[in-house]
Amino acid sequence: MSLARFLTCAGITIAGLALLQVVWGQLRRPGREIRYAGEHISWTPCGTVADRQLECSSLDVPMDQFNATNSGSKTFSLPLIRLRGRNATQNILLNPGGPGGSGAEFIYRRGKQLSDIVGDGLHLLSFDPRGINGSRPQALCYPDPEARRRLSSVRAAKIPEDSGELYAWTQNFVQACSDTMGEHGAYINTPQTAADMNSILDAVGQEDMVYWGFSYGTLLGQTYATLFPERSKRVIIDGVANQFDWYENPLDAEEFADSENVFRGFLDECYKAKENCTLSALANTKEEMEDKLLSFIEGLREDPMSVYVNSSIYGLLDRNTVWYDGIFSALYKPSNWYALADRLAAMLRGNGTAAYLAYHGDVSDDDTDAFKFVTLNDGAAGPKYWDGDRGSLVDELTSYFNTSLFADSEFDFYFSKQKWAIPKTHNYVPKTGVQTAHPLLVLSTTYDPICPLVSARSALAAFEGSRLVEAQGYGHCSVAMPSMCVARHVRAFLYEGTLPKEDVKCEIDGPYFVKPEEATVAAEAVTFVDPEEQRIHMAQVELARDLWFV
Repeated sequence: MSLARFLTCAGITIAGLALLQVVWGQLRRPGREIRYAGEHISWTPCGTVADRQLECSSLDVPMDQFNATNSGSKTFSLPLIRLRGRNATQNILLNPGGPGGSGAEFIYRRGKQLSDIVGDGLHLLSFDPRGINGSRPQALCYPDPEARRRLSSVRAAKIPEDSGELYAWTQNFVQACSDTMGEHGAYINTPQTAADMNSILDAVGQEDMVYWGFSYGTLLGQTYATLFPERSKRVIIDGVANQFDWYENPLDAEEFADSENVFRGFLDECYKAKENCTLSALANTKEEMEDKLLSFIEGLREDPMSVYVNSSIYGLLDRNTVWYDGIFSALYKPSNWYALADRLAAMLRGNGTAAYLAYHGDVSDDDTDAFKFVTLNDGAAGPKYWDGDRGSLVDELTSYFNTSLFADSEFDFYFSKQKWAIPKTHNYVPKTGVQTAHPLLVLSTTYDPICPLVSARSALAAFEGSRLVEAQGYGHCSVAMPSMCVARHVRAFLYEGTLPKEDVKCEIDGPYFVKPEEATVAAEAVTFVDPEEQRIHMAQVELARDLWFV
């Protein structure tokens, strides 16, 4: 859920943008319209996933869902995408996270696997939330790409050394965000998106909310269930963020609670894997491996590693690139750990080529604008919640950054949070003891690097009767590692409304370190008597290997 995570993993790559252009092109292209009884929108065929037809639509929603006078005739346009279930009578609404994740790309990329896990009894329905990706108007802080190229550069690597430049630059940046978006900018927030989901349900003629949200999608799910408990019939939140911190606290007290536990879990599993983890050969104990690695990475602050591939590909590997784009992002998906260990071992031996090629990919900056609009419009942002001077902010952040090895990823984000110029327009306040139409199913790993287990427990207190299913392992969201036990609980909840009588722990199905050439054999070695469960297992394996999902 941090900005560093968003930049390195949830952000849309250039290749992802090309895919989204195909999706949006299909949405805007005239074609054969399909209508269904009981629905109030039409659909257009827009490609296939695993030989199954996808259908796309769009929906205009009021700029302000809670005040028609504010909206007037102003709207947001939301792209919708659906993969129909063969035996479905209801839709399950999906959100992949972010904020800034595209529901359209989500279904295009992983619709087959999600359908295998959920089953044919539900249509997979997703959307680009207001301000996000294909939604219009899109949340942007620059009027055009040329302005972004000219104006977006600022040093934000070292505190306090870079704080003066960042502080001055941020005052202009936040004003540009406000001016670029105009009136629409104030209504790009999670409570508005939660209300948009009712508009989507109404458009497809469905009363009850059936929902599965990942990462930021858990905040959207919790917000929806609090605002509209009577429609919250089957709500799953997976990889849970603490909504009380998100909405009410200037600094997030919990998000990094388990980040170092996951990092040390990576080192522990590496050491146990021996020859399957090349990094383990460089130390006699896991403690020595940790000390050697941390010392090397810290040295990159003052002495970056020079990498030369050819006359058009060369550059530097600095501490922040390796620590955040490399290590921190890989903690989300243990399927990344084998390659991460290889690159780190090569760097320790003096060869940074593989790491440089892996960590210097193109990422769309448009998505970081959307991240800031949603996050800062939601939470305790602006002068009402922060002292206005640079010194106070630096002192507060220095103390906060000392709470975790990973906390300084938030450096530039909190400068924007202090200076955010758009006033809060929502009055949402998280509650405890909410009684929904049916209790929520809460999913988490034991050690999540950014949405820790303690945050999942906060959701249990917020929603009466909810139950926690804990995948006993590392990674972000339950889909970080395959677990048939988790999948069974998901199916039972979606189709029968069945929750465990008490919170349960589920084993994961598979090792952390597997050589790439042996990965398929290792996955297939985990077998189930029921062919349907074998299909679910392989879908979970493929989701766990998807480097860009949650």
